[in-house]
Amino acid sequence: MKGYLAVTHPSWFEYLSRSPGPRDANFWRPSTRSVNLPVGTPFLFKLKAPHNAIGGFGYFAGYSILPDWLAWDTFDEANGAESLEAMRKVIRDLRKKDHIEPDTDGAIGCRMIAEARFFPRDAWIPQPADWAKSQLSGMYYDLEQGEGRRVWQECLARASSASASPMPADPVIQPMKDPSRYAKPALYQPRLGQGIFRVQVLDAYGRTCAVTHEHSLPVLEAAHILPYAKGGPHDVANGLALRSDVHRLFDKGYVTIDSSHRFVVGDRLKADFENGRIYYEMRGNAVVLPKDPSRRPSPQALAWHRDVVFRG
Repeated sequence: MKGYLAVTHPSWFEYLSRSPGPRDANFWRPSTRSVNLPVGTPFLFKLKAPHNAIGGFGYFAGYSILPDWLAWDTFDEANGAESLEAMRKVIRDLRKKDHIEPDTDGAIGCRMIAEARFFPRDAWIPQPADWAKSQLSGMYYDLEQGEGRRVWQECLARASSASASPMPADPVIQPMKDPSRYAKPALYQPRLGQGIFRVQVLDAYGRTCAVTHEHSLPVLEAAHILPYAKGGPHDVANGLALRSDVHRLFDKGYVTIDSSHRFVVGDRLKADFENGRIYYEMRGNAVVLPKDPSRRPSPQALAWHRDVVFRG
């Protein structure tokens, strides 16, 4: 199995390493050039000179192009900055340095990292011995042999440690002595947080409300069918892209979706509020579904919503 060693911006790492994780992280880039990594690929945070170390890792969960404001609205400080203004300053500086022309909507490329972990400074791992000084961008490493295996198994050892060591004033980076006890690396489906769930649901539905066909991003939300608080996963099949008002009505049980993927509006909406005409006009309409069948709403989750939440 291959992993990806990503050359990491110092300020991004410094900010996020204040919390060890695991957590969602947005490993963004100032350009919108696409990145194609298999979901579940180990994604290692490679620190630049003079550190020349691996400071943590996570799992690649997907790539999306987002306006910078939506990236901030979705991931907040998981973007590696204290505010949208601070994030935009780093973006401007990087674009100027690398001669990148910004998109008109301020879009950035977002590599979404699930289960991101950040090691304390004294637990940083020496970078691969064969990493060339001229290598300034990220690259793949085979995690089953050589330096790739050594680095990956040390990452797993750090992650499995029960407690983090305090940060010394002048740390010495030491490799783990017995990485052989860890299993052969294999891709797995990482656990997603709320931020990655939101982006993946919106992208699965083409950034369109499943009911109203609204495309305006500021009012589109990712609704859980089975709420997370009740055990519903952050999984696209447990989600719907809905306009904010429809989302509220769905959560309150005034609307639902039937087994034929038709929009259902209960009589209680009119009875409770003596209103709801714009929603009744959509009653019976087919909802938009993701093109990928594996990302379409779970029949079991929808049945639960009709049986437990819907007011009728």
